[in-house]
Amino acid sequence: MGKLQKLKQQALQNPEVRQEYDALSEEFQMIDKLLQMRSAAGLTQDEVARRMGTQKSNVCRLEKGNANPSWNTLRKYAHACGFQITMGFHTA
Repeated sequence: MGKLQKLKQQALQNPEVRQEYDALSEEFQMIDKLLQMRSAAGLTQDEVARRMGTQKSNVCRLEKGNANPSWNTLRKYAHACGFQITMGFHTA
């Protein structure tokens, strides 16, 4: 286990940290999906940005979770990677 994983594991022992981390789990999942799409497409951030008609810095912020993307932005990202994005609803 790497140093970062050990640090994460240690931090998650704190109930307050665990609560905040769990609250962000859906956001982390979305970021993971974005990265999986780009990786599966074999594209760089530059290539995705060009296909979206935006700048690499915007793609970088999106993939880091430092943005609050609109549905249209997520759709453009998915299309740039050769995917379609759908929305589903589940009971809580």
